[in-house]
Amino acid sequence: MLFNSLIFVAFAIIFFLVSKIIGKNVKGRLMWLTTASFFFYGWWDWRFLSLIVISGLIDYFAALGISRYPGRKKLLLVLSIIANLGSLSLFKYSGFIAENIDRLLGLNGGFSLAANIPEFFLITPVGISFYTFQSMSYTFDVYRNKLKPTKSILQFFAYLSMFPQLVAGPIVRAETMLPQLLEVKRVTNDKHWDGFQLIVRGYFKKMVIADNLAPLVMAAFSAPDINSSTMFWWGAIIAFAFQIYCDFAGYSDIARGLALWMGYDFPDNFNHPYISTSIREFWERWHISLSTWFRDYLYIPLGGNRKGKFRSYINLWITMLVSGLWHGAAWTFVAWGAVHAFFASAERLTGWPEKIGKSSVAKFLAWFIVSIQVLIAWVFFRAENINQALDILKVMFSFQGPFKFGWGLDASIFISVIILRELLSALHLDDKLKGKHPVAEMVFYSVLIAAIIFFRGAGSEFIYFQF
Repeated sequence: MLFNSLIFVAFAIIFFLVSKIIGKNVKGRLMWLTTASFFFYGWWDWRFLSLIVISGLIDYFAALGISRYPGRKKLLLVLSIIANLGSLSLFKYSGFIAENIDRLLGLNGGFSLAANIPEFFLITPVGISFYTFQSMSYTFDVYRNKLKPTKSILQFFAYLSMFPQLVAGPIVRAETMLPQLLEVKRVTNDKHWDGFQLIVRGYFKKMVIADNLAPLVMAAFSAPDINSSTMFWWGAIIAFAFQIYCDFAGYSDIARGLALWMGYDFPDNFNHPYISTSIREFWERWHISLSTWFRDYLYIPLGGNRKGKFRSYINLWITMLVSGLWHGAAWTFVAWGAVHAFFASAERLTGWPEKIGKSSVAKFLAWFIVSIQVLIAWVFFRAENINQALDILKVMFSFQGPFKFGWGLDASIFISVIILRELLSALHLDDKLKGKHPVAEMVFYSVLIAAIIFFRGAGSEFIYFQF
């Protein structure tokens, strides 16, 4: 079920009406939230509800066992990890693994592994990486004694399956969310207004910006022949950079807004990543819930920076390569992670962002360099295969062809609008306007709503649903 669909609007209206009727009955609210969330996910394909249930049951009982039998906690944690990653690998990576084994052994046709995988296991369940990581983080935190396991299976599944962030995040930690589920907060008018603002901004990013840029990006990358114009490809990858940002950040905004209306607080998942002046800062601003997940549950357990410089670089590369693979079963995603690891390593080794100074000119130069690095990485993320990515990069740095982006007037307007919108937000003008100029606020959000209605692009799935 897509946020940008009429069926979701009907679903949301029914959900909030029933929630209002249930009132302060905590058990009733948990039961209704879990039921509604299962319905929301099952609308896509009810068969894969079993994966959420199985993953949840494994971690629910593993956490209870870890708490009750501390002498066996490591074994229980390992079993939980194997079960979760096994399920993830089976449905998301089995085809990729089989194809690479076939290629390595020279197998093909009826004798190949890939050709004999049941079709059911070649379907990637929507959001499987998100809810698997969210479930695993619960077990990890119980293992580390950061969290006491809940004895309420209803509370646990309400946390795991909560529909606003179920299929594309943000990845919410149990220590943040579980206590909130036992509270029945009165949603004030201010919270309703804050949620409304987030939802409108999210729909604007998705439907007006991302969906209007999508056809241009699709046409560029799906063309049978690589366009020979340098400016064309810089234009296409800039368009993709804003498309994926507005698509994903738009989803996160809508999820956070819905959560506020439900009486819950989700963490911010994006903080203007394209104003970053270092790769490290970019990852502190981009997909924050995932980057902090990998930091806390992979990079630091591997040793982080505590075991010497050389080991810290190895840990960095492992983390970024796994992050790339998390996004998809393709070498292009692994390459995307490797590119970020390379630039982050060079940055850490040389310390160049600090060395160039803190003047306005230096900050602009740092921003420009980081932007180029991020765009280079996005080429691998979006390309159909490694060869296409390399061909595109070759054209981008050959400086040839006509001096025009090739994306047309409409795309220029959409990109300019989102850049202006990001600058205003980064300067905290929203906060300065909030509550002090209500008429201006109403006019601003009325304009956004009008744009959503009259300038929306062709509806499409959110990009991160595939992950």
